[in-house]
Amino acid sequence: MRIAIAYDCLFPWSKGGGERQYRRFAEEFAAAGHEVTYLTRVQWDEEPVVEGITVKAVSNDRNLYDGNGVRTIGPALRYAYGLAKHLVANRKNYDAVLVAAVPSTNVPAVRAALIGSKVAVGVDWLEVWRPDQWRQYSGPVIGRVAGLLQWVAAKLSPIASCHSHLHARRLQAGGLRGEVVVGLGLIDPRGDVEANPDVTSPPRVIYVGRHIQDKRVEVLPAAIAEAREQIPDLTATIFGDGPSRATVIAEIERLGLRDVISTPGFVSQEELDEGIRTASVLVNPSRREGYGLVVVEACAAGTPVVLVEGDDNASVELVEPGVNGQVARSTADLGAAIVDVVSAGEPLRKSTHDWYTQVSKTNTIQATARQILDRLTRAAAPR
Repeated sequence: MRIAIAYDCLFPWSKGGGERQYRRFAEEFAAAGHEVTYLTRVQWDEEPVVEGITVKAVSNDRNLYDGNGVRTIGPALRYAYGLAKHLVANRKNYDAVLVAAVPSTNVPAVRAALIGSKVAVGVDWLEVWRPDQWRQYSGPVIGRVAGLLQWVAAKLSPIASCHSHLHARRLQAGGLRGEVVVGLGLIDPRGDVEANPDVTSPPRVIYVGRHIQDKRVEVLPAAIAEAREQIPDLTATIFGDGPSRATVIAEIERLGLRDVISTPGFVSQEELDEGIRTASVLVNPSRREGYGLVVVEACAAGTPVVLVEGDDNASVELVEPGVNGQVARSTADLGAAIVDVVSAGEPLRKSTHDWYTQVSKTNTIQATARQILDRLTRAAAPR
């Protein structure tokens, strides 16, 4: 088949779980013998070369977010317009389109552009938000519009897929007319970090991700300070960057932890892999996750994790307490959870890697890509 994947970000020019997910979907579709075009926006200074995949930019916005890390509406509308314009002009050149439902404007743009055609359309949902989430994120007016657009996008999803039971339930309750494909997982054994069964000395906490409001990175210094009351030689590395970085650094200074917590920002993949492999625990205090790729990446190395319960945190579905980490009831309980996990030592590292070895046999990004590809193939078969 001739398949288009539509998402306004492309890894590694944009970094994040969704970016890596759709890049891998494209690679898996191409590996299965299909002709794949990735429809995105300009994120580079030199034309990108991705082996086996045609990359085409349909919009030119370099920045998607405002100063607070919130997606702005202008780039979303321009990408949706460019996407629709491209598909109208090239509707005979595709047998199937897989479109990301983030932002929701993508879905009506694709469906409108392909009215009357026999192109199979799949809609992949990284997350499904509650109406009050949209209002908190985008304000009372734009938030209500965004919530309505999400509902419309669900109604317009002939083939729908997502990657957690949390978001599958929300999608089915929020307007989806058909059955949702719940991906078996997004584990990518191809990118495994070498496992490390040994306990690191001195013990070290790491965080990996963007510094934005929903990630709550700024609570980490206080949690580490609390944990150090019982583990005095505990250190930490907070990887990543974003609008909350200044607040994080201010907290580190306030608590006198500058010699304890390092903040290197974004680093090379090699340095990041080594950081994960040698950490005692990966801590992610995020209130909102659509899946949680960094959780399985840590477990692949035998590094247990600490997460925080939350109505919008699907990554907790990946944690079996006492097997591959802990789930704190709130951010106030992070320090105690860190102590529990670090104190568990080598037995927990072993069970963490054993957990990963077991789930990586089935819950892979390859399996999820095949599920989606199978649905698209069947829908496109009449052509």
